[in-house]
Amino acid sequence: MASLKVYVISRLILSIPMIFILLTVVFVILRILPGDPVLAIVGMKASEEQIEKLREQLGLNKPLWAQYIDYVAGILRLDFGRSMIWGRRPVLREIMDRFPATLELSISAFIVSVLIGLATGIASSVKSGKVDVTLRVFSIVAYSLFIPLLGMLLQLIFGVYLRWLPVAGRKSPLVDIQTITGLYVLDSILTLNFRGLVTSIRYLILPSITLGIVLSGVYTRLVRSSMLDVLSRDFIRALKARGIPEAKILLEHALKNAFIPILTMMGLQFAILLAGAVLTETTFSWPGMGTFLMERIEYRDYTTVQGTIVFYAILVSFVSLAVDIVYALIDPRIRY
Repeated sequence: MASLKVYVISRLILSIPMIFILLTVVFVILRILPGDPVLAIVGMKASEEQIEKLREQLGLNKPLWAQYIDYVAGILRLDFGRSMIWGRRPVLREIMDRFPATLELSISAFIVSVLIGLATGIASSVKSGKVDVTLRVFSIVAYSLFIPLLGMLLQLIFGVYLRWLPVAGRKSPLVDIQTITGLYVLDSILTLNFRGLVTSIRYLILPSITLGIVLSGVYTRLVRSSMLDVLSRDFIRALKARGIPEAKILLEHALKNAFIPILTMMGLQFAILLAGAVLTETTFSWPGMGTFLMERIEYRDYTTVQGTIVFYAILVSFVSLAVDIVYALIDPRIRY
């Protein structure tokens, strides 16, 4: 237990410089990009007085070191700045308006990818011949699929031709969902809104399957290799010799021992999902962080883009920290 506490504390300490490095990289990159965000807002016909006044309001007239101090101090106060457009709203409030949509999509796509990956990976590890080859080819094809292409194919088949599922948006405008957490499926359950639950799930199916299929290829190959390694060990042969059913050996013994590297990949993939669902959200007009970020980049909303990227960076670092802690709880060998 003492070694676990030392490990957790050391990981927490190591996360601090990592987050500061991420913040610094974001700060530097956004300031060396070509173009003037102030001119993008006020336009080329604005007077010099108007331009300088806006620069002063945004703090862009200060030296870079002073801007950096203000920037880090604001992040420590959870102040991500104010939008340069749309009524100067706080950036964090705008992020929180969109983040639940991305989180809901990420969770559902994560579940789809893990279920497909576990099923195909286990099947590939215990079956030989055509089944194994087919599933290995599936993993390669799935991982190399272009998300917008797969999404448009599913939209065409299930939305246009079969008319089974909606192709864009997050819910029907005719259905009212009382928001508590911002996660429509959970909110519908909490408020006993059956109609809202059905419509939110229907809108969630296609983007979740699209993103889940693409990510499942990684799990298929990882589960297969981990299971083959465990199934070749002596204790598995001993269990088979004792006459224990194969299904019980696979699920209770082999999969449990093969799950440690899989768990690590699950944590990393979930972090990637949160930060990288841009293509899926754009394809399905999903009102999440991805479409929000693309929209603000187009409008050159400098402070919002900066705040959103910083939010993503901090989120990914905390997810990575959580994965390391869970990993230490499961596998005592990595503690020190």
